Amino acid sequence: MPGEQLTVASLNTRGIPLTGSRLASRYEAIGTAFEAGEADVVCFQEVFTYWHLRLLARRMVSFAQVSYRPSPAGPAGGLVTFSRRPVSGRPLYRGFGFPPEAAGIPRLIRLRASGKGALVTRLARPGLRVINTHPVANWDGDWSESNRFYPLHRAQLDVLARVIDSVPPPAMVCGDFNIDRGSSLFSGFLAGTGLADAFDGSCPPTFRAEFLPPGEVPHCIDFILTTDGIRPAAATVLFTGKQPLSGVPGYVSDHIGLSASLVVAPA
Repeated sequence: MPGEQLTVASLNTRGIPLTGSRLASRYEAIGTAFEAGEADVVCFQEVFTYWHLRLLARRMVSFAQVSYRPSPAGPAGGLVTFSRRPVSGRPLYRGFGFPPEAAGIPRLIRLRASGKGALVTRLARPGLRVINTHPVANWDGDWSESNRFYPLHRAQLDVLARVIDSVPPPAMVCGDFNIDRGSSLFSGFLAGTGLADAFDGSCPPTFRAEFLPPGEVPHCIDFILTTDGIRPAAATVLFTGKQPLSGVPGYVSDHIGLSASLVVAPA
C-alpha cells in the first residue's frame, strides 16, 4: 500500500510521586531525547501544569505545533500533542464527564476521573487525526467485570469510542489507557471500534514493576491504535532503562514510552 510514513510516540510523563522525583531533570531528559529523535508526533499524558508544558517545549524546539486545550491550571486532561508536521484547525478536547457511581469508588476518585478526556489533533500532512487519551487509573490491578473500577473504565471507553466514531478516518489513538492488554475491556474496545494495535499484541509491560507494590505483576496498559488506512511498518519501546538525570541515573517516568512508524494511505 503506497502512502506517507509518519512516526508517532506516546509517553505518560509524570507518574512518579512528585516529592524527590527530580521532575525538571526528567522533563529535560524527555524533551532532549525526542528533539534528537525521529518522531514526527509525540502524545504526552499527565502534563498537568503550564510549567510542565514549558519544560518540554524548551527542549522540543523543532516541534513547532503544540496542541492542547487550555484550562486554568494547565492543559485539559493533562494531554498535550507535539508535532513537527503542520496541523489543520484547532485541537478538539472531549472530556469523559462525571463517571457513574460504583461500589467501593470514593467520590474523590470519581471527581478526579471527571478530569480525564481525549484530545484530537488533525495533521495537515498526511491528513489524519491523532487522538491522545488517558482514562482513569485502576489502583487494584484487576480489570475483571467484578472489579470496582470496571464501570468507570467502561463509561470512559464508551465516550472515547464515540470520539473515534465522530472523526473521519484515517485516525490513530494513543496514550495511557490504564487497562490491561489481556482484559475484556481492551478486546471489547478494539472489537467495537475496529482499531488495530500497532504492536500487534507484542508490546511488553509498559508500567514499570519497580513502582508496583511487592508481588504485583506489571501489565501493558499503553497503546498506539490505528484505523483502516494506516499500516504499521515498525514499533518499538522508548526509555526502557534509566537516564542520566542531573548526573544521577533514574527513570524518566513510571511508564515506558511507545513509538510506531506508520504508513498512511493517500486520500
